[in-house]
Amino acid sequence: MTGQIVKRGENTWYIRIFLGRDANGKRKYFNKTIHGTKKDAQKFLTAKTREKDLGVFIEPASIYFNDFLNHWLEEISKQKVREKTFNNYESLLNCHVRKKLGLKRLSDIQAYEIQKLYNDMKKANYSPKTIRHVHNVLSSALKQAVKWKMLIQNPCDTCELPRQEKVEMKYFSPEQTTKFLESAKEDKHFVVFLTAIETGMRPGEYLALQWKDVDFQNQTISVRRAVFIRKGGGFLFTEPKTKRSNRSIPLSSSLITALKAHRIKQLEDRMKLGIIYQNHDLIFASEIGTPIMHRNLHRRHFKPILQKAKLPDIRLYDLRHTTATLLLSAGENPKVVSERLGHSSIVLTMDVYSHVLPSMQKDATSKMEKMMKMYYTEINKVGVLS
Repeated sequence: MTGQIVKRGENTWYIRIFLGRDANGKRKYFNKTIHGTKKDAQKFLTAKTREKDLGVFIEPASIYFNDFLNHWLEEISKQKVREKTFNNYESLLNCHVRKKLGLKRLSDIQAYEIQKLYNDMKKANYSPKTIRHVHNVLSSALKQAVKWKMLIQNPCDTCELPRQEKVEMKYFSPEQTTKFLESAKEDKHFVVFLTAIETGMRPGEYLALQWKDVDFQNQTISVRRAVFIRKGGGFLFTEPKTKRSNRSIPLSSSLITALKAHRIKQLEDRMKLGIIYQNHDLIFASEIGTPIMHRNLHRRHFKPILQKAKLPDIRLYDLRHTTATLLLSAGENPKVVSERLGHSSIVLTMDVYSHVLPSMQKDATSKMEKMMKMYYTEINKVGVLS
């Protein structure tokens, strides 16, 4: 007999399947406790013995889930993704997964437990986007467990995810943009905000700009890198987010003038500090020449400006959305806007900024009516539209 069922208590059954002998001739068994009816235990035994007969049976891994996640993060994730992405993966697992499932055996992780994890997150008012991020990381880890033959299937595959909700886009209107820049004039990082709004760059991109990226003669600026502030201190220059993020953006004469004035002041301040100044050739730098921290820029400068101007509470990143919305609303070609933002495709641009489409369609109708006016006049003469 290759398998047997032993009753261990009320609705508790012990499954034992003979797997053969190891290299030393010692008998090997697969053991599993089933809670339910004897019929449930028999169904499980039948399924496992069939897997064994077909040669697809995988002996469950006894490793704890926390230990497996550590191994996956170090051996797979860290080798494939950027440091910032790796830190995000680690944070999501630490915050949402390890406390709930980490002390279980990898082989004991069930789909219903993962589903409960997602449902509990939803009850705690986490957004569908956050839940989906957790799912993607968790599913990737368990997919690797299947590849390593530690699991026969990925329990995440049968989980139901919350419907993706369309997040309302936050941005400044033309009037609010003017009000913001007027209030930001006295701030030492005014040129940072001016650059952000005119170019539509991501914060990590404009905070990584170097003076060699500016072509003053042709009035352009090139995006070649992004800056990442490491946990515990230090920074790292990385490749921009996508291939299309490497781009050249034309600058207005006003911004060129502002950058020239900013450079002169920066050189004066640098001379005062002498050897203390760390020269990384950054356009926007801290007092000692290191990259400006996104968090500090937002909390110490951007937020106070919003409060002073009595403007809506938006994120620093939303200045990028402001750029795109203002350009599209003004009738700029979506392809031009897409290239300016460094999006992977124009489809992404139109999907993200779909809130502008109604007004664009209305403008398009008005333009079409003007172009067709003479034809409508001729048609009216013969009474077709009367």
